Amino acid sequence: MWLTPRRRFAVAMLVSWPVGLLYLYWLYVNGLNVIRWYRSGYVDCTSTYITVANGCGPSNYSVVLAWVEIVLATALVVGFGLMLGRWVMRPVGQMAETVSRLGPTSLGLRLRQDGPREESRRLADAIDALLDRVAEGYEAQSRFAANASHELRTPLATQRALIEVSLAQALTPEQLDLLSRQLLATNARNEALIEGLLVLAETERGLVASTPQRLDLITATVVETFRATAKETGIEIDAVLQPVQVFGEAPLLERLVTNLVQNAVKYNEPGGWIRVHVGSDGGLVVANSGVRVAPDQVSGLFEPFRRGSGDRLDHGRGAGLGLTIARSVVAAHDGAISAAPNPDGGLTVTVSLHPRDRAGALRSHDDER
Repeated sequence: MWLTPRRRFAVAMLVSWPVGLLYLYWLYVNGLNVIRWYRSGYVDCTSTYITVANGCGPSNYSVVLAWVEIVLATALVVGFGLMLGRWVMRPVGQMAETVSRLGPTSLGLRLRQDGPREESRRLADAIDALLDRVAEGYEAQSRFAANASHELRTPLATQRALIEVSLAQALTPEQLDLLSRQLLATNARNEALIEGLLVLAETERGLVASTPQRLDLITATVVETFRATAKETGIEIDAVLQPVQVFGEAPLLERLVTNLVQNAVKYNEPGGWIRVHVGSDGGLVVANSGVRVAPDQVSGLFEPFRRGSGDRLDHGRGAGLGLTIARSVVAAHDGAISAAPNPDGGLTVTVSLHPRDRAGALRSHDDER
């Protein structure tokens, strides 16, 4: 688009200045003659334009005609200015027309302005970038809804099949016990999935309140909770926790650490290890041994219902929302989270939060205990 709004404005100024000056001069001359007539009471009756003369009485026709000419000239100049304004703003109007056609079924529309990178081009590019993010988020939500529906449908179908089996024939006590355990396991997974979906929805709304929280103490509590479970499979947990305060909500920070440590235990191997580190800079690192993870699969682990095995249908290891919720919690705290595969297998997840930077705000770790 060669004629950008800035260039159109320049053209409009070049055209409007001579017209405006000519109009002002013409208005000055005729307005001055009208004023003279009111003061002297004499006009030249034979002239369209009013001039002062002697020997002729006042002419109402000449005065009315002069006023009509002034009004018409003013209307023409104003109309010309409005036309120039609309011509200058036409590119913006075209962008507004395109944006007005946007909707859930037309997220592929883009402005795609060309020409010099002036204000209109930068605005169009910014709107296109915004539409790209909106389309990406809309597609992600659609995929999330489809995956959630599938994840809920599978265990419900399993429960229905188990109930139909129990109704079709009389069961022995051993069969009844097995059926009850399977139903309880399926129901527990449904509860975990629904709880994960609710937490994810809550974190995506942002923080309700942000107060100083001791990240090292929250992490220590979570680590002690999982230490016994890890010991049963021969997994050793090593924690180095430096005292640090971060701003946030304690329940969400606890959920963040819980998901990371729980994943480290769940996707580990017998005799493996887990290292948890909290730094004074607000950093949290959870590393664990385990199976090798391909570098190109790491980013996908943060997507909903993606598990360490890479199989979305692997229901044996949880709902597949652990890292998704962790990413959402970190985003709600304006932090950053990343993951990297370990050379010998397993994963290292790094979280960066904002520490509370205030002199004397931290007490020593020993005093806290």
